[in-house]
Amino acid sequence: MTSMAGRLARQQERENGVGTNQQAVKYLQQDYETLLQGCLESGKLFQDPSFPAESKSLGYKELGKYSSKTKGLMWKRPTELCSNPKFIDDGATRTDICQGDLGDCWLLAAIASLTLDERVLARVVPPEQSFTDRYAGIFHFQFWQFGEWVDVVIDDRLPTRDGKLLFVHSAEGSEFWSALLEKAYAKVNGCYESLSGGSTIEGFEDFTGGIAEIYQLDKAPPHLFKIMEKALGLGSLLGCSIDITNSYETEAVTALKLVKGHAYSVTGAEEVHLHGDPVQLIRIRNPWGQVEWTGPWSDGSSEWKYVRPDEKLKLVHVAEDGEFWMSYSDFIRQFSKLEICNLTPDTLASDEVGHWNNYQYKGMWRVGSTAGGCRNHPATFCSNPQFLVCLEDVDDDPLDGVDGCTFLVGLMQKDGRRNRQMGEDLSAVGFAIYAYKGQSNIHLGPDVLLRQKHVAMSSTFINTREVCDRFCLPPGEYVIIPSTFQPHKNGSFILRVFSEKHAATRYIKVAEKDVDPNFKHMFKQIAGSEIFKSYDSDRSGTMSSHEMRGALTEAGFHINSAVLQVIVNRYASAHYAIDFHCFVDCLIRVEMLFKMFKTLDTNASGKIELDVSQVCTSVSLFHYIVLWFNSICWSPLCMEAGIATLNSTVYSNR
Repeated sequence: MTSMAGRLARQQERENGVGTNQQAVKYLQQDYETLLQGCLESGKLFQDPSFPAESKSLGYKELGKYSSKTKGLMWKRPTELCSNPKFIDDGATRTDICQGDLGDCWLLAAIASLTLDERVLARVVPPEQSFTDRYAGIFHFQFWQFGEWVDVVIDDRLPTRDGKLLFVHSAEGSEFWSALLEKAYAKVNGCYESLSGGSTIEGFEDFTGGIAEIYQLDKAPPHLFKIMEKALGLGSLLGCSIDITNSYETEAVTALKLVKGHAYSVTGAEEVHLHGDPVQLIRIRNPWGQVEWTGPWSDGSSEWKYVRPDEKLKLVHVAEDGEFWMSYSDFIRQFSKLEICNLTPDTLASDEVGHWNNYQYKGMWRVGSTAGGCRNHPATFCSNPQFLVCLEDVDDDPLDGVDGCTFLVGLMQKDGRRNRQMGEDLSAVGFAIYAYKGQSNIHLGPDVLLRQKHVAMSSTFINTREVCDRFCLPPGEYVIIPSTFQPHKNGSFILRVFSEKHAATRYIKVAEKDVDPNFKHMFKQIAGSEIFKSYDSDRSGTMSSHEMRGALTEAGFHINSAVLQVIVNRYASAHYAIDFHCFVDCLIRVEMLFKMFKTLDTNASGKIELDVSQVCTSVSLFHYIVLWFNSICWSPLCMEAGIATLNSTVYSNR
């Protein structure tokens, strides 16, 4: 399908709810129910051809085919590892998640937080899966991936050594939902090794579709405990970690049994009374399932002797499961970073005040057109994509007492983990926010962006998957400009805005005067004089379908009525109007078809005849024709129109 047709089809699907958690996209076109039914009818256990039980599914370097870490490894199903395997036994709990020989503690901390809310967990781990009822060696999970939910199918063959799971496992060894979830997540990211190293917020976002904030605890705002308390009450997912200064400190254990460079999940924020005085406590979970804090308020510490019995019972403070309590004051001293994933309204069951309104846009940076780089590059900065946000209503209960509109902006790069295998690194990205005054759907140009100061911007440009910051601005209209730090960097991104109150948003189309000068020069060399303008007499940005033949003729293409009908069907709107983007797309494709046909028409007869071998060797031509026509319809009539083009069209005279 052509890129234009693909975009239109995806837009229609989104309007029909495809890509939501309720109608997740089938990852790699694998339908769970169809595959399950096929296995049940054949009596064979599912073997996933798209993520096979082979070395390439493990990794490419540390877990590559010839690595010592993969020697003696065998893929086994849970039914081969224990006599009575369970998918989930008596509910999913945090003790079901123990880290194995893979450096994905960040992911396991996120998985552990899922178990705190059954509804959130069920969005990722569809219920009613088991090793008994309708078991066929196939399972499925759902993840949020760059703007849409995907349903991921796997088989249950898991990496083992000496009869034990190599990676994540349950403490009892008989529950397998967490191991299968880890495998499904490895599949969407390319392999298990792609999961090594990361931030808990990445897992939080992919399990909820939410947006995450990061707080540096040495600069913690005075109301952070209340923010944590409220976030946990709303079902938000929280994680924390201790920064390291060099690689030797990775997973080093401190004197008080905290692990540096390790991802923990925050599972509670409560207030108790010690000798009658209130004390703020934070509950933290180590996904290792062991190695717990030994300082004040740890399991068995003396402070618990002086807590009222009813408070002590409510907190269930003694458990050798990797979970522990510590005071909030110790928390901000001992840990370096806190991550909070704010959830979308559809994730939350409660109707309490505090739900975010969320908006998202997919975009691209392309060399020569929209890859303008940051403000340090004035010649190209204005060509970056621009998104308008209209803030109207101020917050109900501002934290600092000053009226304003609170909103979060997240800029996410796509496919970073998957591209690791190809040696590709993430770009340093960020964004700037400008006031949008006295404009009307106009792409801001140098007269504004190079003369006025931004009103806000991302805290940094950094090569992470997502940059996210919280802002509070007066009501008004603002333009968000996402960019890479350096210009001329290709990339795809998702821009998300979460606002406390409703906010109108839209994409602003680039104006011709703001296009990268190098791209304009290249375009004019190829396109010559701009034909579209002469046929867009009312400057509406469209031409009539009846004028299309004349425009194509002026461009050097002489076509018959059958071909014109196909073009109109393909490119015209419901009102038979053709916009500039469709016109350029059509010209490019017609030009390519003419050149392909002319190459095959060796005697300049205006017709070509191909035998089977020539068809095979000319597959590029026919593949291109298929891509063009399958976005219209694939019927004998359309096929006839396409072949008529090949037989009767005069060549381009350009």
